[in-house]
Amino acid sequence: MTKAIDLAKKLRDLIETAGYRHNDRLPPERELCEILGTTRNKLRGALAELEADGRIWRHVGRGTFVGARPVLNLKDVTYLRDQIKPAQVVAVRLTVEPELSRLAARHATKSDRDQMRLCADRCRASKDWRSYEAWDNNLHQAIARATHNQLFLYFFETLNSVRRSIVWGQPRMTRKPASDYSSFREHDAIVAAITAGDSELAARTMVDHLESVYSRVLPEGIPA
Repeated sequence: MTKAIDLAKKLRDLIETAGYRHNDRLPPERELCEILGTTRNKLRGALAELEADGRIWRHVGRGTFVGARPVLNLKDVTYLRDQIKPAQVVAVRLTVEPELSRLAARHATKSDRDQMRLCADRCRASKDWRSYEAWDNNLHQAIARATHNQLFLYFFETLNSVRRSIVWGQPRMTRKPASDYSSFREHDAIVAAITAGDSELAARTMVDHLESVYSRVLPEGIPA
């Protein structure tokens, strides 16, 4: 078990240090085995662990890709990634995600609300920034799924895949978020509003959260 965990960590480190972006394809299994000095069976176990954690996704006949499995055409994502400016991503998020939160407050089931609460709790318990970002992404996806509107979900997945493909250049000065990291409180407020069924408050708290995030990452991208 320890060796399997070590191999999964080596694979995570390889993905992070090699400069792969969201939806980039990893080398074939044969090459990964040579790079990591392991067998194909052991490599597949490590790949399965990373896939369960949302770090990669696999498609038979196409290969292994970085990030969570998308529900859209990867050519569209690549095209948009090369055309869209970061400030445009911010503007679209501030338009789309508050509406998703509003709809989630109206339509979320108990299972949806439990999943959001789990994601928010896992964000707070994260041991490093990579883990935090994965659970933060899972929270926003859970909110989109809670709308129970497949067209809205498709829009969100397109936006999310483009967003994660862009290199934002945000410096990380610590190994993990501080215990009083502002996003923890903001996540709690969003989940609480959705759980209470308060659609307007859910939308406002999502706006507050996104503006808080981008005030640190891209303040000039926040519309007046």
